[in-house]
Amino acid sequence: MTKVASRQQVYTLLVEVGRKEGDGLPAKSTGAALMCYASGVDEAEAVRETVAILKQADMAPLDVSGYGTLEERLAEGHDISDDERALMQRALDENSVIVAQMTPFYDKS
Repeated sequence: MTKVASRQQVYTLLVEVGRKEGDGLPAKSTGAALMCYASGVDEAEAVRETVAILKQADMAPLDVSGYGTLEERLAEGHDISDDERALMQRALDENSVIVAQMTPFYDKS
C-alpha cells in the first residue's frame, strides 16, 4: 500500500470575532469580521488553525464561514483579484493564516 502525500490548499474563511481585552479592535467596536486565507489539507484543518491563531492573538472567534478553495470559488463564478490571489499564494507558501481584511462592527444604538 502506497501512502499518498496530503496536499495543502488555501481556504477562504470569514471569521466573526467578539470583544476581548487586548484584542486590538477599535475602542467602540462590538466585534469584527475578518477575511482570512488559511492553508490546510482540508477546510476543517484550516478552520482549526485559524481559530487557534486568533485565540493566541487575544481575539474571541465566534463563528467561521468557509468559502472554499481558489478553484471552488472560481467554479462558483467569484471574481478574484490578483492581490487576493497573491495573499492566497502567500498563505500556501508560508503554511499560514493571513488576515486580509478586518471590518469592525458597531452598535447602532
